[in-house]
Amino acid sequence: MKKQMVGTVITLFVSVDGSSVHLEKEHVVLDEKGIKGDKYYDTNIQRSVLITSLASYTLVNDHNIEMPYGSLGENLLIDFNPYHLTAGDKLQIGGVILQISQNCTMCDHLSKIDEQLPILLKDDRGIFAKVIQGGEIKKEDEIFLL
Repeated sequence: MKKQMVGTVITLFVSVDGSSVHLEKEHVVLDEKGIKGDKYYDTNIQRSVLITSLASYTLVNDHNIEMPYGSLGENLLIDFNPYHLTAGDKLQIGGVILQISQNCTMCDHLSKIDEQLPILLKDDRGIFAKVIQGGEIKKEDEIFLL
């Protein structure tokens, strides 16, 4: 299988049960049910991993809205913009293979941060992936498009 290096992992987050808190992690472990330890683990395999690009935060900052990383609910924050990828495309990160499943829709909580966010990030909030091959993803891992 041919692969092309497209970027790196900036940081990782897991969602905490019973809270809107996203904990930053040095590494995460995934299997076919999602990210172990994440509150969404084994709830919807098509939406197991939310990938967000630094480009989303740049867009927000360019409109004078300050948001810390993790505010968009992402599990993986990467320096590659994956929003042009389509369902079925695959990424390899470390030993993990993810398959793009769908674009992320807007959540109500974003308008509470700033009213402009749902419009501003309509197509640039993130993209969901399911886990094809589990393993570990760490900060600074390289990302390959398969």
